[in-house]
Amino acid sequence: MTGAGGAAAGLDGFARAWAAAVVGTSYVSMSRAEVEARLRGFADRLAGALAAEPFTGTPGYRVGADLVTLGFAAPESLARTVTVVNARLLGDLAAEATAAPDRLRPGAAAAQIPAGKNGGKIPGSGAPGGRASSGKAEVLGAGQRLERLLQALVTGAARAMRDRTLTEQEAIRRAAFAARRDAERRLRESEARLRHAALHDRLTGLPNRAMFTHRLERAIAAARPGGRLGVCLIGLDGFTAVNDSLGYRVGDRLLLAVAHRLAAVAADAGHLFARLHGDEFAVLVQRTACTDDAVKVADAVLSALAAPVAVGDHRLPVAASIGVVERPTAGADATDTMRAADITLRWAKADGGGRWTLFDPERSARDVARYQLSAELPGALDRDEFVLDYQPLVDLGDGAPRGVEALARWRHPRLGTLSPASFIELAEDTGLIVPLGLRLLHRACRQAVRWHRAAARPPFVSVNLAVRQLRHPGLVADVAEVLDRTGLAPHRLQLELTESAVVGTADGAVATLHGLADLGVRLAIDDFGTGYANLAYLRHLPVHALKLDRAFTAGLGGGPAADPADETLLEILVKLGHALHLEVTAEGIETSAQASRIAALGCDLGQGWHFGRPTRPGTITRRLTA
Repeated sequence: MTGAGGAAAGLDGFARAWAAAVVGTSYVSMSRAEVEARLRGFADRLAGALAAEPFTGTPGYRVGADLVTLGFAAPESLARTVTVVNARLLGDLAAEATAAPDRLRPGAAAAQIPAGKNGGKIPGSGAPGGRASSGKAEVLGAGQRLERLLQALVTGAARAMRDRTLTEQEAIRRAAFAARRDAERRLRESEARLRHAALHDRLTGLPNRAMFTHRLERAIAAARPGGRLGVCLIGLDGFTAVNDSLGYRVGDRLLLAVAHRLAAVAADAGHLFARLHGDEFAVLVQRTACTDDAVKVADAVLSALAAPVAVGDHRLPVAASIGVVERPTAGADATDTMRAADITLRWAKADGGGRWTLFDPERSARDVARYQLSAELPGALDRDEFVLDYQPLVDLGDGAPRGVEALARWRHPRLGTLSPASFIELAEDTGLIVPLGLRLLHRACRQAVRWHRAAARPPFVSVNLAVRQLRHPGLVADVAEVLDRTGLAPHRLQLELTESAVVGTADGAVATLHGLADLGVRLAIDDFGTGYANLAYLRHLPVHALKLDRAFTAGLGGGPAADPADETLLEILVKLGHALHLEVTAEGIETSAQASRIAALGCDLGQGWHFGRPTRPGTITRRLTA
C-alpha cells in the first residue's frame, strides 16, 4: 500500500483505532480529536521503541504511565489498549514505513522487520521489556519486541494506576483530615456561640440568670470558713407603664441604658452584674465583711439611677426597688439565697419602691406561714373547718343583749383555733372569701332562727362582709336565698362593712347596698372613724348603724391610757350618728367605767369583753333564756 492510502492505513489509522477503543472507558476532559492527537504521539513513541537499537521496553513503560496520566485509568482502558496495540501496531507501522519512510528516524530498520515471531534479528537489551543473555546481546524478532513492549506498557500503566490511587487516597485522607479539622473548629465555634447564648442575655449581652446562679454556687462552694457574700436583686419601678405607653422598642432602649449605668457601678467594684429577666437585674457581692458592704452597692445603684434616662426624644425618670441579702456562706444555698432576694425585692416594692430593703428571716417565716395557710384554705373549706363564735351587742340602757356578732374561726387541725386576722385576707386574695362567707352567713342565720324560737327577746345577728363579697355581683341574690332557706326575718340580719369598703365604692357596689337594704337587711359601718369618714358620701348610703372603732374607747374610764380627747371625739361621733338617724355601737368596752361613761354620752349599744368574750352558740342561748 503506497501514497495517501498507505498513510491512512499507517500510524494515523492506528491512533484513530486506539482512540475509538478507549474513548468512553474513562472520563477525560478532551475532545475525540484531541485524544487522537495525543495517542498519535504515543504511537510514534511505540514505533520508535520497536525499531530502536538496542531495543528497550522503557518507552512502553512511559507510554503506559502517560496513558494513565492522560486520564485513561480504568482497567478497561488498559485492556483495550493492549488489544489494539497487539492487533495493529506492527501492521500499521509497516504501512507507515512503506508510505512515508522519512517519518521514521534515520537508520530505523522497522520497514525491514519481517512479520512473524522469528523474523529479522534485532539486538535486544536489558532495559524493561527486554532480556539480556550473559555477555551477549539477545537477538529478538518483531513479535518478541512487541510482546515485551506491551509488558512494559502494562507495567507502566499498572504502576501509574497504583501511584494515582495512592495519590488520590492520600488526597482523600488529607481532605478528610482537613474536613474533620474544619468541622471540629466549626463545632467548637458553634459550641462557644451556644454556650455564650445560654449564659448571656440576648438584649444587653450581660450574664443571665443561669450564669449568675452558677457563679453564685461557685462563690458559696469556694468561700473560706467564716466567709460572707451578698446579693442585690434590682427591679425597676413602673417599667411596665413604659412598654404600655411608649412601646417595647423604647422599653428595650431604656433597659439598655439602665444596664449600662448599673454595669459601670458593678465593674468599678469588681462585682458580677447580670440581667435575670424583664426589668430585673442582680449584683453578686463576693467576700463581704458585713451587711453594709451589700447595702453600699444598693445605695450606689439608686444613685446611678437618680438622673432621668434619655431615650430618643424622651427623658424617662427611673426608679428601682432592691432586695438585699447578705449572709454567711456556711450552710448557704444558691436557690435559697435567690428566693430570699426575690422575697425582699417584693417587700421593697410593697413598701413604696425607690428603696432597698434588707432580708428579714422572721418576716420571711411569717410570709411562708401565710402562704402555707393560703394553700390549705380550699381543703379546710371542703372539710368544714370554719366555725362561728358569737359576741353580744348589749343595750347600754338596760344591759340586755340586743344583738350578737358572728365571728369566724378556723379550727386548724395543727395550729389550733385561728382568728379572722390570720385567714380572712388570705381568703380574699384567693377568692375563697365568697363561698366561705356564704357558708358562714347561712350558719349564722340558721343559728339566729334557733335563738328566735328560744328567747323572748331574740337578738339580731351581725355578720361581717369582706370587700370582695360586696363586689360580688350575686351577693343580693345569695343573701335573699339564705334568708328564704333559713326562714330568718330580714331585719334580724345585720351586715357589717368596713368604712373603706363603703366610702368611695363604685356604682355597682352602691347598687348592691341598695339591693340589700331593699331586702330589709340592716347595714352597719364597722370601725367607723378610722378610715375615710366621707360624711357627705355616707349620708346618701342606705346605712342603719355605725360601729365606732375601739381606738376611741381605750382612753375612757381613767387609767394610764386615758385621754380626754378620746371622750370628746367619741361624743362628737355619737352625736353625728344620731344626727344621721343611725344607731351607734361602741366597740372595745372592757371595764364597767368605760361602759358607764359611754352610756352617759348617749351611745346606743356596747360590745367588748366587759359584756362577754366571743363564745360558742350555747353560751349565748343560756344567757338569752336566763
